[in-house]
Amino acid sequence: MTRKVIWSPAAEKDFESILEYLTLKWNKQIIRKFINKVDDSIELIIEDPKIFPIINSKLQIRKCVVTKQNTLYYREKRASIEILRLFDSRQDPKKLTF
Repeated sequence: MTRKVIWSPAAEKDFESILEYLTLKWNKQIIRKFINKVDDSIELIIEDPKIFPIINSKLQIRKCVVTKQNTLYYREKRASIEILRLFDSRQDPKKLTF
């Protein structure tokens, strides 16, 4: 069953911020690698949504480490995968809200 991937507004903003940072500090090859890692992680989640650990059982939020610096938070819905955040782990963890 192919699931639809839905990005929350916060996740979209996170992704844009990370890409802006990479654009300023790194080159296009690094940006492509990052995008590919995010895409690969999402493909794994689509194949098996339960592959990554639950970090919040009440909200059913799971955590996927994309890179050392970036973690993707998501939850499984009936027919979709909801990407909640793409968080840069170098930030203050108090900024991570769902």
